[in-house]
Amino acid sequence: MDTRQRSMVGYLFLMPFLIGFFVLRLAPMLASAYFSLTNFNMFTPPQFIGFENYARLLEDTRFADSLRVTFTFVFLSVPLQLAFSLAVATLLKKDRLGIRIYRACFYLPSLFGGSVAVAILWRQLFSGAGLFNRFLAVFGIQGTNWIASPGTALYTLIVLAIWQFGASMVIFLAALKQIPEDYYEASNLDGVGRWKQFTKITLPLITPIIFFNLVMQIIAAFQAFTPAFIISGGTGGPLNSTLFYSLNLFITAFSQFRMGYASAMAWVLLLIIGAITALLFLSSKYWVFYENESK
Repeated sequence: MDTRQRSMVGYLFLMPFLIGFFVLRLAPMLASAYFSLTNFNMFTPPQFIGFENYARLLEDTRFADSLRVTFTFVFLSVPLQLAFSLAVATLLKKDRLGIRIYRACFYLPSLFGGSVAVAILWRQLFSGAGLFNRFLAVFGIQGTNWIASPGTALYTLIVLAIWQFGASMVIFLAALKQIPEDYYEASNLDGVGRWKQFTKITLPLITPIIFFNLVMQIIAAFQAFTPAFIISGGTGGPLNSTLFYSLNLFITAFSQFRMGYASAMAWVLLLIIGAITALLFLSSKYWVFYENESK
């Protein structure tokens, strides 16, 4: 078999991926880019209007509300989730009796991340007559309808995101188990305390993993949809308090049938995520340390 034939065999194996990429990814993205420049409602031919959809976004108060809600959700839920997952991973690092069962139990909620069942469970848990209020009533505290109050609805979704920390925990756990125990033994001989070991040994050595988890969780948080859709009934909650960007985009596209406007919103979201990711990569050289890094 000559070089050309071997290349053809290689491309044949790549064909399923290439078809999926061009047909299911690239073509829809190019179509969306075109529709974002049109007035399109899916029932009549699109009418080209240039950048008018993007200009309308600047005057859309609902768009501004969805940005505010989404940024609040991202910048509260992601750091808290990562901190919580790292703390739990640190506690579950050492092998003890039954430790695998504990690890599985902590990881279990993340398996249902974004599922309808979990969103319904959360809605029942924090409703006016939910289990959380019944727990508060034991201590004589009068609870509220947490998901129907503008001041608390978003924070119930933030708590839900933090609760589903299992995926980050597993990655942190794998990184922690790769740190040589010699470092800790040497620091123990020097009388270094646990907190200083954590800040001077553990954190610097796992900064690449922190960076990876941070980027992935931020991207996922910007695309959060199911909990807000189920808990708010697809309306955005009281006073748009849970109107996530993805939910607003969905309502615009499939309830109002403003597909051109929704396509513009999708590209703005892509640019926002891309800009934040780029800033994280630029900042990583100041706080992310790699083992093979030249001094």
